[in-house]
Amino acid sequence: MAKRARRGDRGQAAVEFIGMLPVLILIGLAVIQTGLAMYAMEQAGTAARAAARTAGRPGMENSCRSAGKAAISGWIANRTDIRCLTGVDEATASAEVSIPSIIGFDLGSTTKTVTMPRT
Repeated sequence: MAKRARRGDRGQAAVEFIGMLPVLILIGLAVIQTGLAMYAMEQAGTAARAAARTAGRPGMENSCRSAGKAAISGWIANRTDIRCLTGVDEATASAEVSIPSIIGFDLGSTTKTVTMPRT
């Protein structure tokens, strides 16, 4: 003969889920924020490589900033500052990207620097 559930236990799982919901939401936001930070780091490297490659070509030194911004996503390009330095044998570009935040805090920025030989 099967036992009947006590009447006082009805809805207990729903109450426990509601209690854990804020923790689950925080974990989800942390995972998304970490992904955004890593994406910003990857985009900074891409922008720096494209800018340094362009700055290393003869006659293209002045278009390195636009080449760096063209190589990355538009919404990240608006948050990017690219600096180029051209020497005799090499070209160096630095891309600084502000890390987007979904939690409302300023998370700073990430910077990648790339040096390419002049061709």
